[in-house]
Amino acid sequence: MDVYSLRMRTRFRGITVREGVLLHGPAGWGEFCPFTEYDDAESAPWLASAVEASEVGWPSPVRDRIEVNTTVPVVSPDEAYRMVAASGCRTAKVKVADPRSSLVDDCERVAAVRDALGPSGAIRVDANMAWEVDPAVDAIRVLDKAADGLEYVEQPCVSIEELAAVRRRVDVRIAADESIRRAEDPLKVAVAGAADIAVLKVAPLGGVRRALEVAEACGLPCVVSSAVETSVGLAAGLALAGALPSLEFACGLGTMSLLENDVCSASLSPVDGQLPVPRSAPEPDLRDRFRPDEDTLTRWAARLARVRSR
Repeated sequence: MDVYSLRMRTRFRGITVREGVLLHGPAGWGEFCPFTEYDDAESAPWLASAVEASEVGWPSPVRDRIEVNTTVPVVSPDEAYRMVAASGCRTAKVKVADPRSSLVDDCERVAAVRDALGPSGAIRVDANMAWEVDPAVDAIRVLDKAADGLEYVEQPCVSIEELAAVRRRVDVRIAADESIRRAEDPLKVAVAGAADIAVLKVAPLGGVRRALEVAEACGLPCVVSSAVETSVGLAAGLALAGALPSLEFACGLGTMSLLENDVCSASLSPVDGQLPVPRSAPEPDLRDRFRPDEDTLTRWAARLARVRSR
């Protein structure tokens, strides 16, 4: 068992350090990195995904390259512009509705992203369930104007019913993320009336094969997104994106820029806004450089043992 600890360039999802466990098996490497607040039950699919990658491997792809978006956390407009301009991507996902950021701040950040992308680039925003219905409708309209047109809004509210209510009142596409991956049974989530797009993350759904089943059950265009993993976990997202029967939108897999380092020297960083579809995860040959202290090692060993015993 190899535990890593990597600093993030900017606070993201309330964290400044990303931690996880790398597992090795006959098929290669897998990554187990559920967020701290996830209990053992919610962490179990993350382990299933890591076991699939390390013990079984992934289905054969139907494409060999994936267009990706760059992700813009809660930063200043100037920093947002710099990040997007340096990314080489034609699509950007901007985090909004964070407690540290007002709607005015969000609009300024989105406008800076539009300046960096130019008129032909695509902007999507992610609210991470922060709004109720009426505030969501108001915010989406303002952000759509600031962006000079949003591609979609990801998970503006908590529930499927709220998503549906928002979708009826705005002209911007709605994407479902947490409503799918944090559902008790993602295969049974009826999102067709509540969303235009399904956002899929491999680890929370239990692996590439399970995510493909969820994609088929949703019956919606899909966007594959990362959970801010190292290149080991990111490879599984690329494997899913490569295996989907159709892929209309850029995927949220250009997230290595959020981490200061990587456990792999062959890091999966986009070139010209694209990433290759790997047949297995890259070798985490730098993992020993990012081994944490003994308390962190003990904590992750205990967590892995609990989830394995479920």
